[in-house]
Amino acid sequence: MNYKLKKLITNWRVIMLVIFIVISIVAINPTLSKGVAIRSVATNSSASIAGIPQPKPNVQPVAREKIIAINNRPIEDVGDYYNQISAIGPNRTITIKTTKGIYKLVSSEDIGLRVYDAPTTNIRKGLDLQGGTRVLLQPEVKLNPYDVGVLIDNMKERLNVYGLSDIVIRDANDLVGNQYIIVEIAGASEEEVKDLLARQGKFEAKIGNKTVFKGGRDIVYVARSANEAGIDPNAGCGQSNGQWFCRFRFSITLSHEAAQRQAEATKGLEVVYDSTTGRSDYLSEKLELYLDDKKVDELNIGADLKGEAVTQIAISGSGIGVNQQDAIYNSLQNMKRLQTILITGSLPVKLSIVKTDAISPVLGEGFVDNAILMSSLAILAVAIVIGIRYRKLLIALPILITMLSEVVILLGVAAFIGWNIDMAAIAGILVAIGTGVDDQIVITDETLKGETAAVYNWKEKVKRAFLIIMLAYLTVVVAMIPLIFAGAGLLKGFAITTIIGVTIGVFVTRPAYSAFIEVMLK
Repeated sequence: MNYKLKKLITNWRVIMLVIFIVISIVAINPTLSKGVAIRSVATNSSASIAGIPQPKPNVQPVAREKIIAINNRPIEDVGDYYNQISAIGPNRTITIKTTKGIYKLVSSEDIGLRVYDAPTTNIRKGLDLQGGTRVLLQPEVKLNPYDVGVLIDNMKERLNVYGLSDIVIRDANDLVGNQYIIVEIAGASEEEVKDLLARQGKFEAKIGNKTVFKGGRDIVYVARSANEAGIDPNAGCGQSNGQWFCRFRFSITLSHEAAQRQAEATKGLEVVYDSTTGRSDYLSEKLELYLDDKKVDELNIGADLKGEAVTQIAISGSGIGVNQQDAIYNSLQNMKRLQTILITGSLPVKLSIVKTDAISPVLGEGFVDNAILMSSLAILAVAIVIGIRYRKLLIALPILITMLSEVVILLGVAAFIGWNIDMAAIAGILVAIGTGVDDQIVITDETLKGETAAVYNWKEKVKRAFLIIMLAYLTVVVAMIPLIFAGAGLLKGFAITTIIGVTIGVFVTRPAYSAFIEVMLK
């Protein structure tokens, strides 16, 4: 028995399975986090002014900035957070301690933070499990891939301007060629999202109360290539008060009509002198940028532009960070955001809302509990059937261990690639587990079949079993591929999770199980 066990744990297929399990656990990164994670920071809110950054997209869930204390009182969950905030009166100083710093801000009716219970793993929950809104939109006209990219960039910008994060926007097509845009936003109400997406929107640039140009026809060109836009070579990056800052720079070209309006708006402005440099750098008014009547940015106007109908304008700005790399990233993100606004303040095509789904966070938690319960019952049912079928613990237990291994590896892959686990994905996991059990039964029956004992040796029996398994695997993959494009992409999670699950089973867990059968039951 010791010889067989030693041979089993040194088998390369078993070692490969163990390596995959370890890597998956590291990717999932289970932790006992406390506090509340910051979902979004509203633009120009008290939290934003205090320096709390908007969460970056695609950051691993457990790496999100978390609020751990308010006014030195620990925060363990969302209930603690809102109770503490509501107990503080208006115009009071609030000290917020997070995992990345300490911020001081002035309390108001809404300090601008949206939070949720801190994630305990890197597994990303889909909208079905964490609550939020899904909107299915259809463009009025067919768009080419470039226009789809511009549309998605503009939609992300609009939603970010309104302080919404955890946004997934993707294009999708059905099997008959209809084109759709799918928008998923965690923690947002249906009315809020519909109001933002139902209108094309408008962009305006104002000096004082005068509109000098609008998005679209007034802006002829926005420099975006690497040799025309980027970190300002003259200003570069530097440090101040323990933080890094980097300035970006790019140019835009206005139409002649917009340039003339700018000349009229600036000719009566005063020149502001900088006492420290002794130079006249800027005019007394700033160029203010508005999206849907909401100010999103403001820029200094160079003194040399006073009364001049200039079509070529240099736009600059900055980004800050805890280190130079972070500051460069934030600066370039701010530049891209501003470029997107300047290209067009309105969506390039009108969208009609085909379907909306709103799921409350409470209902999402119920889905999670039900999914765990049903998955556990399914595994228990399989265990009972296998126990009745073979009546050998030496066979039933490895099958159950293999099932659990497939789940861990599949969740590890999802955490590593940032794939959202929603109800459709859970259904795909159950399908993958079901096909896995079926394949293990095929391996067991083929290798233990009495009537073929004289005809096939053990290796030939396993090869015969894997021929059956590969044919079944290819059948599943071919069946899942059309579902990736069916239903406007809403079945994509089910199809891809199923394909990944059965692929892991065929190339990782099934070989390890066959090695067990060969060594322990031979």
